[in-house]
Amino acid sequence: MMEQNHLVSIDWLHNHLKDPNLVIVDCRFALGKPGGNGLAEYMEGHIPGALYVDLEQDLSGAKSVHGGRHPLPETDTLAALFSTIGIDAETTVIAYDEQDLAMAGRLWWLLRYLGHEKVAVLNGGFSAWRKHGKPVSTEVPTPTSKTFTPVIQHDMLVSAEQVKNRSADCALLDSRAGERYRGEVEPLDPKAGHIPGARNYFYKQNFSPEGDMLPAEKLQERFSGLSADQEIVVYCGSGVTGCVNVLALYQAGRTDAKLYAGSWSDWISYPENPVATGEE
Repeated sequence: MMEQNHLVSIDWLHNHLKDPNLVIVDCRFALGKPGGNGLAEYMEGHIPGALYVDLEQDLSGAKSVHGGRHPLPETDTLAALFSTIGIDAETTVIAYDEQDLAMAGRLWWLLRYLGHEKVAVLNGGFSAWRKHGKPVSTEVPTPTSKTFTPVIQHDMLVSAEQVKNRSADCALLDSRAGERYRGEVEPLDPKAGHIPGARNYFYKQNFSPEGDMLPAEKLQERFSGLSADQEIVVYCGSGVTGCVNVLALYQAGRTDAKLYAGSWSDWISYPENPVATGEE
């Protein structure tokens, strides 16, 4: 049905639009733009039957001293959201966005973290959907509520303390652009640099020039420097674009990859945490 069970093609989704057990979720949100503009874009046109969720209103919790710029929501809050939009154990969820699968990847990761494995991301996103001439709707559907029962997968998530105390052979992957990793610029957070020992794997390098995620064999090449028995922990600026690297690792067969959801913005909220700059 789905390539590696984590991505679906434009044609696959088009052929399954009428599936009664399918929930399509529009996650468009422009990182760095006030309000994200996603709801306005959704109202202008979306994949038929899709429901909208907002990165900051729905897929992030309340900000605090720690937890980063996009903290994880409370489990009960997420479960209530998923119930409201019609997700239960039998539902297949397809998430899409228009920004390198980051927001769709966040929803994919959150659902899997809460034990829901029937979830995939639309490869190429909404721009590919339109490019292929697929239908677009302005109708806002009314979902039928179901009961979502979370079963937290604790081993998918790591904390700042666990990152600090990680084993010497743990592969810590920084998903941000090279200039942010090296500390040359920092447009969003109060400190520049990276967590000492992290390697830079910019999340946008998981894509072809056309905007599709690379095929599994190319992703395996990309991550070939990571040994099979190495623990892998991924982070980014706030735990959103890092989900794209986790998704790519899953596609490459590394379904043991973990997310440091608080990421850089959480790490630097602890003044005692060390910061590195330059290449490693």
